[in-house]
Amino acid sequence: MPCAQFGSGSGVSAGSIAARLSALGLPVRVEEHPRHTSVEAEVPGELSAELWREALDVVAEADRFGLLAASLNGRTLWAVVRKTVPSTGDVGGPSRQR
Repeated sequence: MPCAQFGSGSGVSAGSIAARLSALGLPVRVEEHPRHTSVEAEVPGELSAELWREALDVVAEADRFGLLAASLNGRTLWAVVRKTVPSTGDVGGPSRQR
């Protein structure tokens, strides 16, 4: 079961989270969704305690993060970064403006 946490989300981008996890040597997947971007990283069984701390520090900057652990497909560290919603009247699109 995922363990969702709430991070600061203060200006962090999913791209920077993905790049930093990749720099730690973790295979990373990024998926775009309408309201958020998700980042997933496969965590090898032999990850050192130091690298775990660094990886957790990275995902803790996201709006939500957690760890999926299963005996069949290993461990996946995940993070979700919400996309900014426009604050102008263009939110509804051209069909709603009159």
